[in-house]
Parts: sequence; structure tokens; C-alpha cells
Amino acid sequence: MARTHPWEVSEEWWEKVKPLIPAPTSHAKGGRPRLSDRQAFEAIIFVLRTGIQWNALPRELGASSTVHDRFQEWEQAGFFKALWQAGLLAYDELTGIEWEWQAVDGVMTKAPLPLVC
Repeated sequence: MARTHPWEVSEEWWEKVKPLIPAPTSHAKGGRPRLSDRQAFEAIIFVLRTGIQWNALPRELGASSTVHDRFQEWEQAGFFKALWQAGLLAYDELTGIEWEWQAVDGVMTKAPLPLVC
């Protein structure tokens, strides 16, 4: 059965992601309740999967500024690098990565003609 919301995080995936999320910064003065980490992660996945701009994020997924702030907070804390490394390790255990053999893919195109005035 096809998923209707591909950005939704399965329980199995969330259990793997949850330990990698950095502890929240303290807001001793109070304020609004913090958006749940899972909801913020799902909103970030939505932006990454669809390629939309942050400010085009549907409101039901969270406020775009809040989600973008969380994205920046987690990026500075190294969360996405840790997530990428955990994914590589899991893939290496399942399939195996040939670390000795690597390839680079690129595109060769002609440079545009210079404008002559």
C-alpha cells in the first residue's frame, strides 16, 4: 500500500533518529511550548522531499520560521552529519560498502559565450 504522506516518519525510523537529536537549548524565561522534535523532523523531511521554500511550508506541519530555526539549530549541533553517518553504517551492515572503489559523477558542458559590448 502506497503511503499518502511520504514525509511522515515511521515509528521504526523515528526510534533510530531520536537518540541522535541534540538536547534542546534552555529557554528559562518561558514562552510558547516547544514544537515536538518528531513534528519538526517530519516538517524538515517534507521541505527536503518537496524542494519547497521554507516559507511555503503548510501550516499544519508547523510554523515555517520555527521549523527553519530547528533545522539551523540541529545543523549547527551536527545532527545531520550524525544522521548521515548512522545511515552509512546501517547500509554498510546490510549491504556492504566497497570503500576501496569509488567513482565521481559530473557533467561537462560548454561555457557560455562571453558578452562582447
